[in-house]
Amino acid sequence: MILAPVPLTPDHDIPAPVLTELTALYAANREFHALSGDFPDPDDVRPEQVAAALADDLAEPDAEVLLARWGSPRSSEAESEGEGRLVGIVITLAHHPDPADPDPWIGLLMVDADSRRQGYGRRLASLVEDRFRTAGRGAVRLAVLDTNPKALAFWTALGYEVIDHREDRALGRPCAVLRKPLRTPRRAARVAVLDPEGAVFLLRYDNVEVGIHWAMPGGGLEPHESPVEGALRELREETGWTDLAAGPLLCTWEHDFTHACAGPVHQHEHIYVTHGPRREPTGPHLAAAHAEDLILTWRWWTRKELRSANEAMWPPDLARRLDAFDGA
Repeated sequence: MILAPVPLTPDHDIPAPVLTELTALYAANREFHALSGDFPDPDDVRPEQVAAALADDLAEPDAEVLLARWGSPRSSEAESEGEGRLVGIVITLAHHPDPADPDPWIGLLMVDADSRRQGYGRRLASLVEDRFRTAGRGAVRLAVLDTNPKALAFWTALGYEVIDHREDRALGRPCAVLRKPLRTPRRAARVAVLDPEGAVFLLRYDNVEVGIHWAMPGGGLEPHESPVEGALRELREETGWTDLAAGPLLCTWEHDFTHACAGPVHQHEHIYVTHGPRREPTGPHLAAAHAEDLILTWRWWTRKELRSANEAMWPPDLARRLDAFDGA
């Protein structure tokens, strides 16, 4: 899918072939327009009405109208511009008129009715989020009409949460306001160190988003670093142990948290298993490393203690995974 600003003529009009495509897209979404009341007759959406609506959006200094195209061109005019079939449109607002609102907004996301249930809506939302993330924005908001439960279900399935209920600024329609933090993908790796009795060594971390939790030594990977290399480097930094090698892969898992430097992240972790003596972390740089990573303490956990633990574990089913590894 290619997402690009709507092309304009030197007179700042939408080219006729593009306007024809947009009119067909708008007309195919009769159900939405019947709910929104944006057009006088949702059964008779005309090019001049679409042009006028988009002209109002384009007149906003912080607004952007983006077209989503997919596949091979559908017309000679589109082919000459290197464009494919129009499958969607999205209108964004970099800054809300309310100065107390720090987030960008998605004003409209519409997918061609003939292209629904093919993942285009999710892909389009993801591309918009990537644009805001690249611009350094930490979250995005949107509003859904209270009369549109399908749209509410779509956005909440994508991780958006309702944070407010109020009327929209243009027509006073009751809406739900939703917000989603824009998380940066992050690669990480850890090592489950098991003592001769099968107990696992864990560190107790504190995090601004998820709070107190226990996890194996590990952390984010450096550029061009493999998961095994990163896991062993992090193990050395957080324990001082230099005589261990990463063994078999225990599992991979994904989770969200807020990193002290990277901000909100979606982390994908490789976890490896190794065996070593029961001992304490050591080394001259240990205190500094623990202070930087907000490591509070450490301990060895037996499998029985893991199963009855009251504090959070990363991953949550660590005991089950270790039992399955032992029985493999």
